[in-house]
Formats: sequence, structure tokens, C-alpha cells
Amino acid sequence: MHTTKSENEDVEDKSPQPSPTSQILKSRREYTETTLSETEETKPQERKEIEIPCPPQGTLNEVITNGIILFLLWSVAWSFSGSEVLPGGNLFGLLIIFYCSLLGGKLLEVIKIPSVPQLPPLLGMLLGGFTVRNIPFISEHININSVWSSTLRNAALTIILIQAGLGLDPKALQHLKRVCLRLSMGPCLVEACSAALFSHLFMEFPWQWAFLLGFVLGAVSPAVVVPSMLLLQEQGYGVEKGIPTLLVAASSVDDIVAITGFNVCMSIVFSSGDLLNTLLNSFWEVILGVLLGVALGIFAQYFPSRDQTKLEWKRAFLILGLCVSAVLGSHRAGLHGAGGLCTLLLTFLAGLKWSKEKIRVQKIIAGTWKVFQPLLFGLVGAEVSVLSLRENSIGTCVATVSLALLVRICATFFLMSFAGFSFKEKIFIALSWMPKATVQAVLGPLALETARVVAPHLEDASRDVMTTAFLAILITAPNGALIIGLLGPKILTRADPRLYKSSIDLAIAH
Repeated sequence: MHTTKSENEDVEDKSPQPSPTSQILKSRREYTETTLSETEETKPQERKEIEIPCPPQGTLNEVITNGIILFLLWSVAWSFSGSEVLPGGNLFGLLIIFYCSLLGGKLLEVIKIPSVPQLPPLLGMLLGGFTVRNIPFISEHININSVWSSTLRNAALTIILIQAGLGLDPKALQHLKRVCLRLSMGPCLVEACSAALFSHLFMEFPWQWAFLLGFVLGAVSPAVVVPSMLLLQEQGYGVEKGIPTLLVAASSVDDIVAITGFNVCMSIVFSSGDLLNTLLNSFWEVILGVLLGVALGIFAQYFPSRDQTKLEWKRAFLILGLCVSAVLGSHRAGLHGAGGLCTLLLTFLAGLKWSKEKIRVQKIIAGTWKVFQPLLFGLVGAEVSVLSLRENSIGTCVATVSLALLVRICATFFLMSFAGFSFKEKIFIALSWMPKATVQAVLGPLALETARVVAPHLEDASRDVMTTAFLAILITAPNGALIIGLLGPKILTRADPRLYKSSIDLAIAH
């Protein structure tokens, strides 16, 4: 037994053992096979990433589709109007301004600087129209009838007023009524008077023109304030004391005060009668607008009824139709102030009965604003020509805007005293109450268009009004957005926004 066992051990010892060289070759062969198998598995994936699907999908498909839709719109317009969509025609000019303004707004949305708040797209739209006007080759083919331009701007003003009326929340106004009234009326009136004084001194405006310019500059822009406040409220800044809610509610009332004052001043500037008759006519326009707005507002509360299908679409169409007819019809009849007041009261009273369903109507109205916003700011930018500016006009306009804005900030800080806000919160509210955009874009060119038709000798003064409004947007809109976005998180107290849910959640920026 011992012999057999030893023999077996000898046989095992004599069996060939793998050499180190063979082990290395075997490991290399296994590594090569593994690498080849992984490469074969990854090749199809790499090809899928590089391959362009046919037909195109995703972004490429969207770009091609939108391009074809735009071309078809142009083709349909050409089949109806012929030369109007060719270079030199009204539709051609509107399309070019619309596309350039839209592109300017999109470019400003794409440009994002780290740790810097997003600039408002309306600034890019304004510069888009300004660029089209001041490029020699393009500007030669952009001719837009003043009647078309005025009608579109009045339609944009109507949408702004509709959003202001629907955005007024009675509960928020009742809760913050004293502070809201102070914030909405006080700074606007103070800035209007200070701008009138400075424009009379620096720009040598007559007093009626000076106050007209003052009310153009007096309005704050919800298009800048409301989105910024919504962002702060989502993060919980200032919600404990209702600062975002206060600024959103007051922005709509602020616009109402500025537009009403502007309409009164417009009646005085272009009136051929004495001042007393002009003031009586303005008072009559206010009464007529209030009565008509109340009657139509009560009508819109019950028509269409709740049992109808697609209720929000019918309500939105009814509101748009009534308000546009009121604003444009009042201009046709020479009652410029009646249409705006009618629109505000109509939408506010109608929204009281709609309760939560009002949000859906607001979203539809906001969709129409996306179309009119590029047209509005593009047309305003296209009215400003570098060659037509006087040598000292820019300096005097900037000085007027800056000094009036400084007075407004100080007045806002003072008016927010004894309202329960801390020193830092009062500073934030005062600085947040400076951006200007939408109302200035609408009201600025109105005096120029009226002067061209009624009083050509007043065209120089009206052009200065429009230039000042243009510069006010350029100065205050981006700076206001940056100040709100940067100072809000540093100055305001942060709290859980779910504990302070308010009507600002329902607000839609104009």
C-alpha cells in the first residue's frame, strides 16, 4: 500500500505544470476577448447616438415644422392681400418686427449668467424692434401704417387691462387695503409730479405735456414685478409679512392710476376748447366708463352659464371681444378714457362670480399676450430712430427719468413706514417698485400717433415723450429684475411658503 501511494504521488508530480509564460499568454487572450466583446456591445449604442433619425425627430423636427408653418402663414396672407406681405407692405413689416422681437426675447432667455437673475425677455423684444429700425437696408423695406400700429398697441393695452382686472383679488385687497392703496397710488402720483417738474425744467416741456410724460413714467411694470415675486414666494422669501402678495396686488392698481391720469392729460393736450370743458368731458368719460363696465361686468357673470361646455374658452372670448370693442370703440368715438375703465371694472366684476374658474380664463388671456407682447415692444423699438434723435435729448431724458425715479424710491420708502415692515424690507419694497415696461410701451407712442393726425406741430414734443419712455424701459426693466432677484434672498426673511399660501399663486404676469 505504501508503495502504491508513493507511485501515485510521483505520477502527479511528473504531470506537466503550466509555465509562467503560458499563464501570461492566457490572461492576455482573456483580456483581449473581454475587450472585444465590450467593444462589440458598445458599438451599436455609439451608432445610435450619432445616427440622425429619418424622418427627423425631437428638436430638429420641431424647427422644421415651425418653419413650414410660418411659411404657410406667409403664403396664406399673400394669397389674400398680395403686395401687403411683400417688402414695403404693412404685413411684411409686422412679420419682420414680430419675428425679430420674438428672436430677441428668446436670445435673452437663453443667455444665463451664473448667480445672476434672468433678465426679462421684453428687453430683447424692445431691442429687436430697435435693431430692425436702425439697420439701413432692412429699415428701407419696413413701412407700417400708423393706423395699424395704433390699433395693435391699443389691443395690447386692452390685454394688459384685462389681466390687471382679473388679477385683482378682493381678499388680498381687503386684507392689505391701506398699505396696498398707499403703495399703488402714492408713488405713482409722486413720480408723475416730479417727472413733470424735471421735464419742465430740463426738457422745457409745457406743463400739460410735462404731466402727460409724468403719468407715462409713473406706472410700474407687472411684467417684471410679478414673475420676480412669484419666484421669491416659491422660495419662501417675504411670505410671512405678505410682501409678494402686496406687490402683485398693488401693481395692477398702480397701472390703473397711471393710465387714467394719462388719458386725462391726453384730453387736455389735444383739446381745442378751454380747460374747464376738457375737465368736464374727462369726468363724463369716467362716469360713462364706470357705468358701462358695471353693466357689462354683471352681464359677464351670468353669460355664458355654468352648464355650458368649454366654459372657460367662451368666457375668455366674450371678455376679449367686449373689452377690445370697448377700448377701440371709445377711441373711435373720441372718449379715450372710457374704454380703459370699462375694461377694468368689467373684468374685475366678472372674476368675482367665477371664483376659482377664473384661473383658466387668465391662462387663456395670458396665451394671447404671448402673441401681442413681441408686437408691442417690437413696434415701440421700431419707432425710435437714432438719426432722428436730437443731440441733447438723450441726456435730458435720462436725467428726467433718473431724478423722478429717485424721488419715487424715497416716497415709497416713506409711505411704507408704520406698516409693520423692517428697515431692510422697506428698502427692498422701494427698490422693487421701480421697473417699467408694458404701460410705457403702450402709452409712449400714443401721443406721437395722435400728434401726427391731429397736431403735426406737436410732433417733436410727442417724440421726446416716446424716447423717454423707451429709455425708461431700458434703464429700469433689467436693473429692477436684477435688484429683486439679488436683494430678495439677502434682505427678506425666509419661511415655509406652504404655511402662507395666498392669492399670488393665482397671479399671471402681464
